[in-house]
Amino acid sequence: RRVHGGVENLHCLFPSMSRQVPIVCPGHTKSIVQLHYSPITPDGFFLISACKDNKPMLRNGESGDWIGTFEGHKGAVWSAHLNTEATKAVTGSADFTARIFDALSGDQLHQFEHGHVVKTVQFSKDGKKVLTGGQEKILRIFDLENPSAEPATLTGHSDGIKTAIWGVDDSVIISGSGESKLRIWDPRTMTAVREVATRGPIMDIELSRDNNLLTVAAGQDVYFINSRTFEIEKTHSLNLDLESASVHPNGTIFVTGESKNNWVRVFEKETGRELECHKGHHGPVHSVRFAPNGDTFSSGSDDGTIRIWQTTALSQE
Repeated sequence: RRVHGGVENLHCLFPSMSRQVPIVCPGHTKSIVQLHYSPITPDGFFLISACKDNKPMLRNGESGDWIGTFEGHKGAVWSAHLNTEATKAVTGSADFTARIFDALSGDQLHQFEHGHVVKTVQFSKDGKKVLTGGQEKILRIFDLENPSAEPATLTGHSDGIKTAIWGVDDSVIISGSGESKLRIWDPRTMTAVREVATRGPIMDIELSRDNNLLTVAAGQDVYFINSRTFEIEKTHSLNLDLESASVHPNGTIFVTGESKNNWVRVFEKETGRELECHKGHHGPVHSVRFAPNGDTFSSGSDDGTIRIWQTTALSQE
């Protein structure tokens, strides 16, 4: 068994040295592939999960308590996202559809047909548009104020799109696939404007809460990229097969999930030094995200559970 980091990380073999008992959120029956937190709203903040059991779920982001399940998909749900107010959800599925739901009632509002599996979905910050991508290698922008209209499309990927997000002020789109490069798009001109090379396939992209930083998990590396200039500010090579990475709202630590181990790791952002290694999942960890208040972070795994962990590494710095 490979152990990352040698002596510094013996607590991964001896978890009692940094044992934490997380909140465990059951309910899903298959692999959880994506998690997303809403911003903090007047009613608190919320967590949505995409799962291969076809049933995305909404939870209280603080307690993990189940609120509801969005019904209707007939295939694995690969992506799920809440709008800024947490009043609507968008989901993308292996049934070749993206769907919009009312997050309060659970009712389906719109269904957008695709030609292949939809792997990534996201609301624009103003909630008026939805970005989708997937196995067709095409990015689509749907106008929710005119949902029956044909979507705008962006083409150029040569591999299936794994993840795509809106950038600062919805003025750019950032997408990634197995091509080992980030693609930057201008949705106003519908053209690609830049590429950022990585050493491995893009698995996850996150825009920080302050809009200043992109966190990118690609291969065995985590990249921190200026979200306005797209210059790489820092890269940490972790010798882990990464699935996901998320940075704390204050920018000092980040957390990872990986495909070869069942562990959730916390690192110091400046140095890349591992601070914590949490055991508990019984399968690879496909998605990790910090809560918007930074007090906790969640992990979604092949074992069908979400685990919510306390952020304790800040006190170790």
